[in-house]
Amino acid sequence: MTVLAAETDSKPDGAQALETPSGKGRGDENFPVGSFLIRRDLRPHVHAFYRFARNADDIADNPHLSADDKVRRLDRMGEILDGASGDDSAAASAMRRSLAETGTTAQHCHDVLRAFRLDATKLQYRDWDDLMEYCRYSASPVGRQLLDLHGESRDTWPPSDALCSALQVLNHLQDCGDDYRALDRVYLPLDAMGENGVTVEDLARPAANPGLRKVIDRLLDSTDRLIDTAAALPARVAARGLRWESATIVALARRLSRRLRGGDPLAMRVALSKGDFAAALVTGILRGRRR
Repeated sequence: MTVLAAETDSKPDGAQALETPSGKGRGDENFPVGSFLIRRDLRPHVHAFYRFARNADDIADNPHLSADDKVRRLDRMGEILDGASGDDSAAASAMRRSLAETGTTAQHCHDVLRAFRLDATKLQYRDWDDLMEYCRYSASPVGRQLLDLHGESRDTWPPSDALCSALQVLNHLQDCGDDYRALDRVYLPLDAMGENGVTVEDLARPAANPGLRKVIDRLLDSTDRLIDTAAALPARVAARGLRWESATIVALARRLSRRLRGGDPLAMRVALSKGDFAAALVTGILRGRRR
């Protein structure tokens, strides 16, 4: 992963003093972020949330910052979000304006900040439940924010949470080697690794050994169950564009899960192709024709 070095002057007198952008953007994600399917007037607010989360994530993933400095910067983003003066986080300031314009809660933003504080201080997860607790704050708020922007019922939250958690685990599996080598961070549950004779050091290998392959497949089994739960989401969404996008993302999640079953994330970058995106879009629109 590409991460820019932190500024040597950490005083909050400019945006770069707080934010440490990695250079990643919406185009680098596995799944669409505020695509053309979303209502035009809501897209800027979806992008503001993405930018807020992206900048917080970049802080948490910056290998040049200490854990304490990461937490301090993330806390400062939360303060600006809640109205503190200062221009040291353009992303937090823009998010605050977006919340004011849309009347949506700041809770989802604070939830993702909580997850990134965990990233700064917690390097390993003991079991699936521990990982799902992390996903509750790192992933679920993204879907909930999008649903709230569209005024959707909270009946949509359970399948949305399942979808977002599935996407998070798929991303963890894609990046399991990079996360360990660059950040000493391991999202693969330790109990599953131990049961299959896998150590965290095995993530530094050039290819997955048989034990790690079993761990990956076990996590994909659990992820596929999340995707099955998420399949109920499109039918519950009233907004047509969001319904199409959610159905498209469900289809993409299934495709990425299949690719990870057939690929080795230590030996290569297992990713979706342009053909996957095109096919999933067609599937999403066809399956989203509920209303």
